[in-house]
Amino acid sequence: MDPAVARGIIASLDGLILSGGADVDPARYAQEPHERTGAPRADRDGFEAALLDAAIEAELPFLGICRGAQVLNVERGGTLIQHLPDAVGDDRYQLGDGVFNPIEVEVDAGTRLAGLLGEDLRARAHLYHHQAIDEVGDGLTVTSRTADGVIESIELDSVPFGVAVQWHPEENPEDRRIFEGLVRAARDHRAARASSTAAPAKEQP
Repeated sequence: MDPAVARGIIASLDGLILSGGADVDPARYAQEPHERTGAPRADRDGFEAALLDAAIEAELPFLGICRGAQVLNVERGGTLIQHLPDAVGDDRYQLGDGVFNPIEVEVDAGTRLAGLLGEDLRARAHLYHHQAIDEVGDGLTVTSRTADGVIESIELDSVPFGVAVQWHPEENPEDRRIFEGLVRAARDHRAARASSTAAPAKEQP
């Protein structure tokens, strides 16, 4: 996608969600595809990467969900584990047939994600991913892992709200706190943008 088109789309938004879906093309992080990696969707990869770059440039609040977290990591120069069962030995992170597996993750204190979850730094993560973040991209901070060390969330430190989780918060009512955080950040972004573009008041004679 033309970066100018992406900037135009982002300029019309108050916030952005990058949702789950197909595997990111391994060519985007200089790897050959694993036999279990899905067929690439170059159109979606390019579209979402351009939107994300424009969102970061504009400091637009964004939330990545599952694939969205992987897109963020790859776009920042990171890599992915292409087939997680090779690393952990089983399919518990993606049971198949659309069944989400709730696995507890520990969230690091002092992170944006911890601020959204409140005092309880555990998250009951509803997981459905056969890939995972491997080498972490530039400017990203890992904010949670499972007990066996799989990265489950990252944040971009250079923007006011850039949060991405490997799990599916839409599957758990308690995870509405994450969406509420995005909505608050989007409102703040809209208010700040309106304030910066408002015409100066006319001076009284």
